[in-house]
Amino acid sequence: MNPDLERLQPYPFEKLHRLFADVTPNADLPAISLGIGEPQHPSPDFVVEALRANLGLLAKYPATRGIPELRQAIARWLEKRFQLAAVDEESQVLPVTGTREALFAFGQAVINRSRSPLVLGPNPFYQIYEGASLLAGAEMGLLDCRGDNGFIPDFDRVSDGDWQRCQLLFICTPGNPTGAVMPLPVLRQLVELAQRHDFIIASDECYSEIYADETQPPPGLLQACESLGMDDYRRCVVFHSLSKRSNLPGLRSGFVAGDQQVLKAFLRYRTYHGCAMPLQHQWASVAAWSDEDHVRHNRELYRQKFAAVIDILGNSLPVESPAASFYLWPRTPIADTEFARELYRREHLTVLPGRYLGRDNSRGNPGESHVRMALVAEQAQCEAAAQRIRRFCESL
Repeated sequence: MNPDLERLQPYPFEKLHRLFADVTPNADLPAISLGIGEPQHPSPDFVVEALRANLGLLAKYPATRGIPELRQAIARWLEKRFQLAAVDEESQVLPVTGTREALFAFGQAVINRSRSPLVLGPNPFYQIYEGASLLAGAEMGLLDCRGDNGFIPDFDRVSDGDWQRCQLLFICTPGNPTGAVMPLPVLRQLVELAQRHDFIIASDECYSEIYADETQPPPGLLQACESLGMDDYRRCVVFHSLSKRSNLPGLRSGFVAGDQQVLKAFLRYRTYHGCAMPLQHQWASVAAWSDEDHVRHNRELYRQKFAAVIDILGNSLPVESPAASFYLWPRTPIADTEFARELYRREHLTVLPGRYLGRDNSRGNPGESHVRMALVAEQAQCEAAAQRIRRFCESL
């Protein structure tokens, strides 16, 4: 067996299952889960119809690089959304079967294990970053995201030696689990560091289309590149998905875009990896990337839920609405694991302890004393969950 498998920690939801193993939840209340970030809003009807209309393509093998129509739809969406001059759909866009798979595969393709590689990323973080790095033979260097730095990694604390050794930097903006958005000056700083020290930036932007202020969409890494006059996006790639944007987690559809030399190598890897998106999924994706009305409606649903939940919670569990994403990241009045366990027992409500998304270091685990609440269910269920959380907190 691959010895690096032993370096992997249990996945957060496996830890959560163990935490609840000997707990009997309140049988008088129906279960509500805010634990998993799986969108529950209805999938767009026109996308479902496009999927149905192309089921006859099940008899055909798809190409790994995707149909031209999908690459074109993605390129035009990127240009409009991030004010980019011209994205080349032939060389700068690659459809993928969901960004989880792509983020993991990307690490395997770009990390050179013969050079004692270092991968840097946020802490807390999406666990795929760590798994991808460790299974590629790299050391994972984690940068804390704490309230005192706006939940954005303090990149100024990274030494020149570590930047020089770094082969890959994972960033997540808007952030999971905090919803923090990296401003354009920070993204520019990272682009310049990547050029100076010769590492690749993988920007996970899967939450970029769920944001609080309709007039202030989160900036992206490719946008930062163009603002520096780098329309070839050297050493920079972004990952986007239809899962959150369009409520299509089961479609397993996303894309990678950016540096054409990096994508050329990644395409070669993926051709052997055998992960081409089914043709009927590609045509459904064309429809999704070509429409913004359903995305604006989706954002409004989340805004309404955030406003209602925060109003209900009041001072019982102080928390602010994030700039983006669909998570709340409140501090807990007791240990986060005890908070989650007792909330499940008394109120039959699931949240995820923050420590399960982070790792310990000399300053402790930056996820401790927080829980992640995913406001993905319908509004009535989210409001019911908020009432239960308030009752629970007031009983402590």
